[in-house]
Amino acid sequence: MKVLGIETSCDETAAAVYDGERGLLSHALYSQVQLHAVYGGVVPELASRDHVKKLLPLVQQALAEAKIDADQLDGVAYTAGPGLVGALLVGASLARSLAFAWGKPAVGVHHLEGHLLAPMLETAAPEFPFLALLVSGGHTLLAEVRGLGEYQIIGSSLDDAAGEAFDKTAKMLGLPYPGGPALAKLADSGKPGGFDFPRPMLDRPGLDFSFSGLKTAVVVAIRGRQLDEQTRADVAYEFQQAVVETLVAKCARAAKQTGLKTLVVAGGVGANRRLRAELQALGEKRGLRVLYPRPEFCTDNAAMIAYAGYRRLAAGEHDDLKIRATARWPLDTLRMPAAV
Repeated sequence: MKVLGIETSCDETAAAVYDGERGLLSHALYSQVQLHAVYGGVVPELASRDHVKKLLPLVQQALAEAKIDADQLDGVAYTAGPGLVGALLVGASLARSLAFAWGKPAVGVHHLEGHLLAPMLETAAPEFPFLALLVSGGHTLLAEVRGLGEYQIIGSSLDDAAGEAFDKTAKMLGLPYPGGPALAKLADSGKPGGFDFPRPMLDRPGLDFSFSGLKTAVVVAIRGRQLDEQTRADVAYEFQQAVVETLVAKCARAAKQTGLKTLVVAGGVGANRRLRAELQALGEKRGLRVLYPRPEFCTDNAAMIAYAGYRRLAAGEHDDLKIRATARWPLDTLRMPAAV
């Protein structure tokens, strides 16, 4: 089964083709980073307009790189939510229209399900069940992944997601957009001991996260200071360390609570090198197998949507003619396809 995947949930325009027998055949992506950099963040209306311009050429590129024609496809998958509703509508409208014109089934995919299943694109793919840490600009959560559509959230952020806290702290330090990667790079030249930031919610039981207080601690720490380059680097270092130690400690608790021996780390912050190193050390200490998608599949991409769509279409699921675009869509409302 060959499936075209389309992703337009935020500021990445992407298309990919996945084959159930041969694996990923192609993936094409256009990033809007330069478009939004001047505004210091994503402007939803500009994102939607740019998706309109870029998406169809990317679909054509993905099909060409896969060396297949539309009549060789068996279905179309697209991100139906959560995300920016205008951006979602661009991808959903094109995907549903192409599927109708080609006489192929279509299925709307949950964006976070795509992230959770992204490691399945790798050679060393995890087997169900596994523990997942999904950490990105919009989401931070821990989930037990028992199978397709079987996701039990056991911890989530009560306020800012980790990636959002990275971006906002980077902005305080005068770093360019996107802030998270810029802050991580600056942290490489930072020195420990200059600042003492809290590790949020580690002093109480449970698996939930909270990063707004950490962000406030940074505001208080730099207020009235002369922020030379070394000071900014030291703040970045200690902030990153606080986030990483919090995430790692919660993963350790979750592994102990669930008894699961495989930890999958997904989402954009999952590409952070410091987080990967600390989680790898945790894995070696606790006997955990720690897996990640490759960096290009940590951030938003269509390969993960094509794969998730393939799994659902193969199970007999498909949508009616309605165009689905849902800005808010809780992950734990997903269900396993009836045929699985």
